[in-house]
Amino acid sequence: MNIKTQKIIRLGLSYLVIGIMFAIILYPVAWIIGSSFNPGQSLSGTTIIPENASLKHYKHLFNPEETPYLKWYLNSIIVSLSTMLFTVISVSLIAYAFSRYRFFGRKYGLMTFLILQMIPNFAALIAIYVLAYRFNLLDTLRGLILIYVGGQIPLNTWLMKGYLDTIPKELDESAKIDGAGHFRIFFQIVLPLAKPIIAVVALFSFIAPFADFIIASILLRTEDRYTLPVGLFNLIDDQFGAEFTTFAAGSVLIAIPIALLFLIFQKYFVSGLTAGGTKG
Repeated sequence: MNIKTQKIIRLGLSYLVIGIMFAIILYPVAWIIGSSFNPGQSLSGTTIIPENASLKHYKHLFNPEETPYLKWYLNSIIVSLSTMLFTVISVSLIAYAFSRYRFFGRKYGLMTFLILQMIPNFAALIAIYVLAYRFNLLDTLRGLILIYVGGQIPLNTWLMKGYLDTIPKELDESAKIDGAGHFRIFFQIVLPLAKPIIAVVALFSFIAPFADFIIASILLRTEDRYTLPVGLFNLIDDQFGAEFTTFAAGSVLIAIPIALLFLIFQKYFVSGLTAGGTKG
């Protein structure tokens, strides 16, 4: 077997593996999309390509008199965007301090973040509920935002610190010689060079609250304050009136903001993720 034949075989096997993985990923997505156009409410008779496709489930979701889906969507957007904004600001400042300065407790602070990122938020549900109750944050979006921001800090701080460590400190020293202060160095020199990792942190901190169900279901009690995962769960929670195909339609629409944000940050995503994950 010559070298050319070996290359063709390896290339063919590579495309075969990619095709299989693509089919595994695409199949459930295609099933959900097909179910959202099925005129019935049960999943038992649905197919990937519905025979009598209908938009009635989407019309049902967008009718405020029938379901508060738009309110849930707005709540999720508010919570996710706020979490993304506050996470990027807080993580940038914390990571910059850990990367550029040497202070008492720095080593133990990083170790604490490392330990905290190993513990998922839902493992501390009782503590989170008690804190929210004591500070009157139950059934409020601001309480949900604060909890999400706190949960995003440990992992993203490590990720951003690893990236900031790759930015030469000589740039900081040169700026100091020219009379620049700490904040000017941070905002005008470091942040522009850290756009890739900022995009990664922003994307991660947006997706997590947008798709979270456990914490939101514990803290939120009023239907008008539900986020999308909690609101959609109620559509299938009724034993005698479960709206599975309407749930599928709502699930399809959830992917739109995440896909748009990913497309916006796509050019930064790969470099920021790899550099932040391997440097440190």
